[in-house]
Amino acid sequence: MKYNKISLLIILLLISVSGLSQSSTCWPSFRGNQSLQGKTNVQIPNSLKLIWTFKTEDIIKSSPVICGGNIYIGSNDGYIYSLNLKGELNWKFNAGTSIEAPPLYLNQTIYVGSLEGTLFALDATTGKLKWKYSTEGQISGSSGWIYAPNRKTKRIIIGSYDYFLHCIDAKTGKEVWKYEADNYINGAPATNGKVAVFGGCDGFLHMVNVNNGITQDKIEIGTYIASSAALDGDMAFFGNYDGAFYCTNMLSKEIVWQYNGAGSFLGSPAVSANKVIIGSQDRNVYCFDKTTGKILWKFKTLGKVESSPVIAGNKVIIGSDDGRLYLLNINNGTKIWSYEIGSPVASTPAIIKDMIVVGAGDGRLYCFGID
Repeated sequence: MKYNKISLLIILLLISVSGLSQSSTCWPSFRGNQSLQGKTNVQIPNSLKLIWTFKTEDIIKSSPVICGGNIYIGSNDGYIYSLNLKGELNWKFNAGTSIEAPPLYLNQTIYVGSLEGTLFALDATTGKLKWKYSTEGQISGSSGWIYAPNRKTKRIIIGSYDYFLHCIDAKTGKEVWKYEADNYINGAPATNGKVAVFGGCDGFLHMVNVNNGITQDKIEIGTYIASSAALDGDMAFFGNYDGAFYCTNMLSKEIVWQYNGAGSFLGSPAVSANKVIIGSQDRNVYCFDKTTGKILWKFKTLGKVESSPVIAGNKVIIGSDDGRLYLLNINNGTKIWSYEIGSPVASTPAIIKDMIVVGAGDGRLYCFGID
């Protein structure tokens, strides 16, 4: 009987974790997981076709999330949208101002910030407002989530242009703690469950204890960090506005390797077993050896690359300001497929089995599937 109880507990824990995690049917957050690694095990075919589009009333800089058979996206028209997988509207919520931040799906709730600095918590099924939390600056990055120290409740972490990283009770919307940087926080916080890691416009990579909001340490980079960091083990990968890309060790607080000479990095990197991939405003997509920082390949687009790449098996999916969505070979960077949307793509793709969804500057959400 004791064995059966333990087995049941393990099963329940696995079910609980899987309900929050990325899977072949769920892309719940901006980069797919809390560490912002931007990767999935979903296999993408070599050719895709446009399945449907959905038109909003202004440009889309937000990135979609997909979970529970529905898609969620913000638009600069001031609305947050929920669509089914056929591209049909479930509901829309009037946020009153532009939504450029990607939503977060967690426990049947959508969390998303606005350019007026309000974080909204919406019922994922109905779009009904659960609560809202106000900061004193715009919110451009996605929310992250962490457990409270008791592991029973969850908390939302989000950066704001008010210089603070805010930690909020996910259920009530009440402030838990705030951590102050020295300038705007543009990107999303990454977390390994112990520390929250983010770059600031103050030129530091910050590492904050998620239990109490006290700084663990920070690494001086020297210039704006608009990009969100991706975590892999003890390493954090990110780029800065001056075109330098970094691998830092969060334990030793040292820069492991650094690449200089690219354009500004506004997007976030994707991390695989041995590669780190990111787009730059110099129009290139860069692939670095994760251990050494050596450039393994570059792919040149015809416009600035502000979209963040997603690694899906042996392929890379990324948008460009040249109006195209690209599918690249992860091993050598050659183009496998592209689709000309005709409007800049700053949005980051969300990927589940048989489906890629991305927003564009023409205000449309695009869904691609198997050809």
